[in-house]
Amino acid sequence: MKRYGLIGYPLGHSFSQRYFTEKFEREGIAECVYENFAIESVDRLDEVLERHPDLCGFNVTIPYKERIVPRLRSMAEEAEKIGAVNCVRVTPEGLFGYNTDAHGFRTSLLRLLGGARPRQALVLGTGGASKAVKYVLTELGIPFDVVSRTAAAGDYTYENLSRDTVRTHRLIVNATPLGTFPNTDACPDIPYEAVGKEHFLFDLVYNPPLTEFLRRGQMRGAAVVNGYDMLVGQAEKAWAIWNGDE
Repeated sequence: MKRYGLIGYPLGHSFSQRYFTEKFEREGIAECVYENFAIESVDRLDEVLERHPDLCGFNVTIPYKERIVPRLRSMAEEAEKIGAVNCVRVTPEGLFGYNTDAHGFRTSLLRLLGGARPRQALVLGTGGASKAVKYVLTELGIPFDVVSRTAAAGDYTYENLSRDTVRTHRLIVNATPLGTFPNTDACPDIPYEAVGKEHFLFDLVYNPPLTEFLRRGQMRGAAVVNGYDMLVGQAEKAWAIWNGDE
């Protein structure tokens, strides 16, 4: 039996277990199982590894994408540059970390933008997921500013983010968990009245499919996309890594 899984806390919002279970059934992949490991501290990872010696690899989600780094033997170059890991390969030599969020985000973002390249972007949030977003935007040559709850963590806070700033930043990426089921009424507190049909709104949240953030942008004519395609892309990239295809 080959075992794969997901660590994080809490895990009620995760799509990974369902996705991989359906993938195994759909593609006839036998003797494989994927399960959630909701651990209240990253230090409890040792318990998971001891209890499941057949664990071949696992995904990492909130809040451990950065906290997992000191526990790794090595990191892929892209993950090291990003500073966050969401995919780990388990080997007899130790744990090896990768970042597949960047691959998933890049693929989905380019599909949203088509041939457009906004002159400026806003990244909402400063966690592990936002690091992959910022890495991809830098790679694509799209300048960005970061919006955070505290002045020390970003270029803007939600309190001082003006309509003019939103108006000139035509790509807005929600890299926070705000709006995730069951808290579907929540959304980042930005001046949505400044969003228009020239805007692109990307929400890393995928459940619900139309978050409040996206709904408000869509009402004003913006092109919108949720995080589902990004998750599929990063999941397939992780599968390739775990099976030595990368």
